[in-house]
Amino acid sequence: MPAAATIAALRFGTGLVPGGAPPAGAAALLDDLSGPDPMPARHPAPSSEAVRAMILALREARAARKDGTGSQQDFRAAQARLVAAARGNGVAQIARAVAAPVGFRERLVAFWADHFTVIGRGAEQRPMVLAFADEAIRPHVAGRFADMLRAAILHPAMLVYLEQNVSVGPNSAAARRGRGLNENLGRELLELHTLGVGAGYGQDDVRQMALLLTGLGWSPQAGMTFRPEAAEPGAETVLGRAYGGPGRARIADVEAALDDLARRPETLRHLSRKLAVHFCADDPDPDLVATIEAAWRAHDGALVPVCEALLSHPAAWDSFGQKIRQPQDFLVAALRALAVGGDGVAALAPPVANKRLFQPLRRLGQPIGEPAGPDGWPEAADVWLTSQGLAGRIDWAMTQPPFWSRDPGDPRLFLRNALADAAGPVLTTAVARAESGREAVGLVLASPDFNRR
Repeated sequence: MPAAATIAALRFGTGLVPGGAPPAGAAALLDDLSGPDPMPARHPAPSSEAVRAMILALREARAARKDGTGSQQDFRAAQARLVAAARGNGVAQIARAVAAPVGFRERLVAFWADHFTVIGRGAEQRPMVLAFADEAIRPHVAGRFADMLRAAILHPAMLVYLEQNVSVGPNSAAARRGRGLNENLGRELLELHTLGVGAGYGQDDVRQMALLLTGLGWSPQAGMTFRPEAAEPGAETVLGRAYGGPGRARIADVEAALDDLARRPETLRHLSRKLAVHFCADDPDPDLVATIEAAWRAHDGALVPVCEALLSHPAAWDSFGQKIRQPQDFLVAALRALAVGGDGVAALAPPVANKRLFQPLRRLGQPIGEPAGPDGWPEAADVWLTSQGLAGRIDWAMTQPPFWSRDPGDPRLFLRNALADAAGPVLTTAVARAESGREAVGLVLASPDFNRR
C-alpha cells in the first residue's frame, strides 16, 4: 500500500507535482478547505451577471441587425464574446485543477458541481456553467449543505437548464396566458439532489414540489426574480409537510422546503454513499458510509466534518486503487506530472486549447461541460474502462506529452514524480527497459497504476 501522502495526492487531490510536497495525509487535505481559495482569482471566469450582460448585448445586436440600425459584424462580435467566454471557462476549469497545490477543494467543487449538474444549452447558456460552480458550489464546499442546496436550486443556470423559468402554477394568474407547470426541477430536486431514487416519495410529492417552485424565474432582462402572480395559490404538501398557504406566495416557503430536504435522513444517506462511491469505491464499505452519515447528522450538514469523517475512516485509504480516474482527472493528473502548471494551460491560444484539451476529452468520452443529463457523469469503472476509452488514453499518453514537455528527462525520475511509491514493480521494470524517454512517459501515463486511484 502506498504511503498516506501518496494516496492523499492521487486519490483525494488532483495528482502529484514534480518538486512539490504532497499533502501529508488527512489533516493536510482538511487544511486545504480551511484556508483561502485562490483559484478563481488566479484563473478567473465571468460571473452570471457578466454573462447576463453578454446575452443582453447579443440580443440587442440581433435586434439592431434586424431593424437595420446595426450590422452583421456587430452581431457576430457579440456572439463571439459568448463563445470565447465558454471556451475560456473550460480552460480555467482545467487550469485551476492543474494549479491547485493540494487539489482536495478542486475535487470537491467538481464533485458537487456534478451532483448539481447544469448543462448550458446554446451559446447564451454555456458560459453560465462555470459561473454556477463559482457562485453556487465553490463558496459552500467548506460550509453547510443546506446553503449549497439553496444556492444551487435558486441559481439562474439551474432555473434555465431545468426550465423552471417557464413553469407557472396551473391556477395562477400567469396560467391564463397559456403557460403551465413544468416538473423538471421538482423531480430532479427530490430524485438527484436530495432524497435519491427509491427514497419513499411519490409522484404526488414531485408535483407538489414543482407547484411550490412556481414563481421562480430568470431572464436576461430581469435577472433572478420571484413572481407571486406565477406561483400556484395556496399551500403545497411535500413529504407530509405543508408550505405556504393563504395570501401572497413567498420565496421563503421554497427556502423552508429546501432546508427541510437538506436535513432529511434519506438525503443524508443518499449523499453519504455518493461521496464514498466517488472517492473510494464503486461498492463502498458500508461502515464508511455509516460513518459519513453519522457525521452529517451530528453536525447538521456542515461539510468539513463530513469530509473529516470520510478521511478518518480506514476504508478511505485501504481501498486505494479501486477507483478509475475519469478522463478529465486523467488529463489534469498527466499535466501535473508533466510539470505543465496552471499558467501553461491558461496561456493556450483558442485553437491550441481545442486541439490539446477539448478534443482529447471528447475522444475520451467526457467532453467538458456536456454530461448526458442532469444525473451528471457516471461513476462505475466499466463505463470508463471500455476498449475505446482505454485506446484513447493510450493514444494520448503516447502522442500528446511531447507537446507539453519536450524533454521528459530521466524516465525513472518521471515515474517517481508521477506516482511516487504507487508505482508497481511491473511498471517500474517496463520504464527501466523503455527504448526512449517518450516511450517511458507513455508507459507511465497509460498504465493501470496511473489510471487507478
